[in-house]
Amino acid sequence: MRQESSSHGRGSVGEVLFVLVFVLIVATLLIRPCPRRDYARHVKQRAQLHSIKTALELHSNEFEGYPPSDANDPLGVPYCGALKLAEAVMGQDLLGAHCESVFRGDGLDGAGVVTLYPNNIDALDRADRDTNLKARRGPYLHAVNANAYRLVEIYGKENTGPFPEDAFVLCDTYGTKTACGERTGTPILCYRAHADRTAHDANDPNNPENIYDYRDNHALVCLGVPGEPNVVHPLSDPRRFYMNTRSDKNRTESKPYNADSFLLISAGEDGLYGTRDDICNFEWKYRE
Repeated sequence: MRQESSSHGRGSVGEVLFVLVFVLIVATLLIRPCPRRDYARHVKQRAQLHSIKTALELHSNEFEGYPPSDANDPLGVPYCGALKLAEAVMGQDLLGAHCESVFRGDGLDGAGVVTLYPNNIDALDRADRDTNLKARRGPYLHAVNANAYRLVEIYGKENTGPFPEDAFVLCDTYGTKTACGERTGTPILCYRAHADRTAHDANDPNNPENIYDYRDNHALVCLGVPGEPNVVHPLSDPRRFYMNTRSDKNRTESKPYNADSFLLISAGEDGLYGTRDDICNFEWKYRE
């Protein structure tokens, strides 16, 4: 009888310990931040970049090349890569890219005569409206999924720097920053490769042979963090752009990822360009 009682006692203690361990595990899972939410947001952002990549490929097929991403338009007016991305994928008014566009910030044709993106297309007579819309291609993303916002909605009035307040950009899906009371996310940066060049020089960001030009979106990055005027993006240091976009596939010389196409960069959940959590269409490497 004594032996049975001892065995029963050991069993009871074991059961109690098992319950305690189980409770501790459950409590730990409940207390610590659940990684599933972060993973889901990461996947959602990856999916958006994939959609934009597909949209750019469609644009390339119809326009015989990827859109430019230069810091300025053909007249030298600031019109950066993020703005050109929005026009190429959605058009300046989100109704599609006009086939005669030369990516002028004012929305005129190459001769500066024809308005390709009228302020109020519905105000045109029917014939002119139909002619204009027939010359459009796309939009290559659904308006609901494009996450397109005007700069003024992101940075606030009089904080859009050299860019027009009403210009559209495509924002990431995080919505971590607010402006004018709306959560918008941060603009997706787009850089087009110059396939005729050979360098990727972090020591000389202004090297004219660099395949990618950090200046394509530098003015936009230097607008800072919406609603936080004292916070700057690490990517405002041009060297960081070249360090973080350097490919590990070439061990003998510095080469960028996607040397024959384009780079897309989301600021990630922290809303800062140039940090560890940036999401890109390549293998982003944070390097000190």
